[in-house]
Amino acid sequence: MDNLTHSLTGLVIAKAGLERFSPGATTVCTISANAPDFDFFVLLTQGRWAYLHHHRGITHSIAGVLVLSVLIPTLFYAGELLLARIRKRPRRIRYGWLLLASLIAGATHPLMDWTNNYGVRFLLPWSGKWFYGDLVFIIDPFLWIVLGVAGFLLASRTKIQLTVWSALALILTLGVLFLPQQREAIPYLALFRILWLLVLSGLVVVRRIGVPERFCRSLAMASLAVVLGYWCALAIAHQRAFARADIIARGIAAERREVLREVAAMPMLADPFHWQCISDTDVGTYRYKVSLFGASPAEFERFEKPKGQELRAIELASRDERAEIFLGFARFPLARVRDADCLSATVVQFADLRYTEPGGAPRGTFALDVPIACPEATQK
Repeated sequence: MDNLTHSLTGLVIAKAGLERFSPGATTVCTISANAPDFDFFVLLTQGRWAYLHHHRGITHSIAGVLVLSVLIPTLFYAGELLLARIRKRPRRIRYGWLLLASLIAGATHPLMDWTNNYGVRFLLPWSGKWFYGDLVFIIDPFLWIVLGVAGFLLASRTKIQLTVWSALALILTLGVLFLPQQREAIPYLALFRILWLLVLSGLVVVRRIGVPERFCRSLAMASLAVVLGYWCALAIAHQRAFARADIIARGIAAERREVLREVAAMPMLADPFHWQCISDTDVGTYRYKVSLFGASPAEFERFEKPKGQELRAIELASRDERAEIFLGFARFPLARVRDADCLSATVVQFADLRYTEPGGAPRGTFALDVPIACPEATQK
């Protein structure tokens, strides 16, 4: 998930009751909810391919999250203890409660990341296996609304807090209203924009009225309950979408006499009624969409797996360090050889079909072009 969602989750968890047990719990919860994404520093220091290799790796694993969730409150407590000694006052932080808050908030990060189709490697350093929930798109504006409403009403008491929330709301609103639509465009966009503006207007009214202190904890708990209910509803929708995708995949494989290997139904942006599906056979990979209502379309895209001379070129390109990293990440890797006959520059184009296809528009680390020497020349 995006870091805004992680931050809102940590904030709402603190407001649900954890902040009552120790000063600093809200700050620690917000930091711990984001801490696994500290692997972002790999991108700054070593580049995007090293980042792809390490992202959602050890810091998102069970072991890594435990270490971070203990380290953050420990550093926080040590800093407060040092400050208390300098100012000659008693310490205020209760370490045990701060540790508990950090463990709870930290655990939400890999859980929320697991719900989308990017995946998480829970078992590092012992196993590099990827786990995919395939329930929620990596950015979900509905989660922004649910968690943001509670967070705003519970943490906008001061002028500084209100200014920060207002700036955030302005940036998101400008994005919702004016950003051009991409491939993963929000369906029913006009309806969503109306909903967004209605929610903002309602927040202004409720903010003026004020939320009684005795309702704060209930509001935070209700927000988390709505998120849990939303996940359960998506799990049911995913089960239905996967069943339809599997029927289509088996039909395609049987008609073409191919061996079906894997099927996946993955979420789309702000649309729980349509799912992006991919099926993989021994001969090709197929991409299509299914709808939870009505007949699913029969159209699909077919990507034939390379053979012959192309396989030799792909084998050479796969030895590239970037390609090794990419293939270790890609769930549905595809490869296409441009100019396999070596009339010009021979290039192997890799892509992960979850996000793009070979030769398509550039998609960051989700596609890779590897120039190679002529395969015929390397065989001599």
